[in-house]
Amino acid sequence: MSKFPFTTLALACATTLASTAAAATPERTELTLYRSDDAALFTGGDGGNVDSGYAMAREPRRLELKQGVQDLSLGGLPAFLDTEAMSLDVEGDAARVLSQRLLLAQGRDAALGSLVGQPVEVLGSNGQPLASGTLLRAGNGLLVSDASGRTSLIRDYAAVRASGQFNTGSSLELRVDAPKAGNARATLSYPTAGLGWRAAYIGTLLPGAGCKLRFETRASIANRSGRDWNDVHLTLIAGEPQITRTPGPMPASAPMTMAFRGKAQAAPMPEQGSVADYRSYTLPGAVNLPDGSVSQVPLYETRQLDCERTLLYETGSRWTPPQPMTNRDFNNGGSNTVTSTLKLRAFDSLPAGNLRVMTADRNGTPQFIGEGRIEDTPKGSDATITLGNAFDLRAERERTQFKLDKAGRSMDEAFRITLTNASDTARTVTVREHPSRWREWTLTSSSVKPSEQKPDLLEFRVEVPAGGKATLDYAVRYRWAETDQPQQ
Repeated sequence: MSKFPFTTLALACATTLASTAAAATPERTELTLYRSDDAALFTGGDGGNVDSGYAMAREPRRLELKQGVQDLSLGGLPAFLDTEAMSLDVEGDAARVLSQRLLLAQGRDAALGSLVGQPVEVLGSNGQPLASGTLLRAGNGLLVSDASGRTSLIRDYAAVRASGQFNTGSSLELRVDAPKAGNARATLSYPTAGLGWRAAYIGTLLPGAGCKLRFETRASIANRSGRDWNDVHLTLIAGEPQITRTPGPMPASAPMTMAFRGKAQAAPMPEQGSVADYRSYTLPGAVNLPDGSVSQVPLYETRQLDCERTLLYETGSRWTPPQPMTNRDFNNGGSNTVTSTLKLRAFDSLPAGNLRVMTADRNGTPQFIGEGRIEDTPKGSDATITLGNAFDLRAERERTQFKLDKAGRSMDEAFRITLTNASDTARTVTVREHPSRWREWTLTSSSVKPSEQKPDLLEFRVEVPAGGKATLDYAVRYRWAETDQPQQ
């Protein structure tokens, strides 16, 4: 073996010949992308590690075989391959793979490596030809074999001219044994990073009474893999499979471009399906994903949804203490901000992603008013996001009473919440309190009747006049059993 030794640099690669029950060779590359929330994939610049995201590729290859043992190179592979999960399926008994090695993308050498086995001409600094023939090696100098069988090693050169096509990315070098010469079809399958997708939602509030939302659903698809993907059959997987892998090297960053393909709502919709416990979206036609790009495709038709907007003041959380909390200053806090929230019901399964909300100003111009994350939401379930803080509303919370009766194993506590409204429109503020000193409590009094009451929640809806204020007073009593030891 004169071309390259398979020493400890050789990478383990699962190789399956077509004599086994292999799937048919695809006509075009099939690419399955999994969701990624890593912002580095979707933004330009050099600050993020693009060895994130996860995809499964299954691409057709044609092998030009000679009879006997020979070396082949499959180039144009992405930079972040999972070397332990690669497989090559060769149709029929056309060839038997003896060994293989992956050459990772390394700048200029990656492009030159894609020309191994092709005729090249090597030029010097003044344009004079230094050597011509078949390129045997591209790393640590160029190894070129000419028509007479002589081999030249060129270390100082200015350019390489080739009739073939330069490919970026990694390359897979194979040593195979073919019983006869000819062309063979094969399928190369592998997982790779540098690719990922996430849902992107745009909601535009419609004018009129009530809450109506024009809801657009898209998939943002990022490619930072170190290679272009052209004419691929694309499937997106929604869900969170467990992925464990060791990060690889990070290539030089490419400039980021945004690829939008016309109006999303006019395009054909993906075909929905399921893969094990996950939801899948198969795009209706072939797509191109240039390296360093973010493309967008629609997931669902744009539609109008009913929604609910809430001005919310909330203190505490759904937390259950391990024992009665008798310290007077426990849970005394509470911010002075009132937040604006938006709730909608999923018309179908919604993959996790950010919802950006717009509304028209007095001139009819759409303006951004906030965004929040929608988690994976099954059909018929509610999704609620926080848009931001209401500018004209403020809240103040103060404890007005605290009484501890250790002998009677009880506590009484009361609060006053003062809401102010500086706008010229009356507002309704939802106040949510979470009595959290102990799990057993009762509401003993309130100046406003609660709109909802649960074991971990008290909710009130308070009308606040324009340019004025409103107060809410309420009191609760906690009790505990003799076996429950209060906090000291």
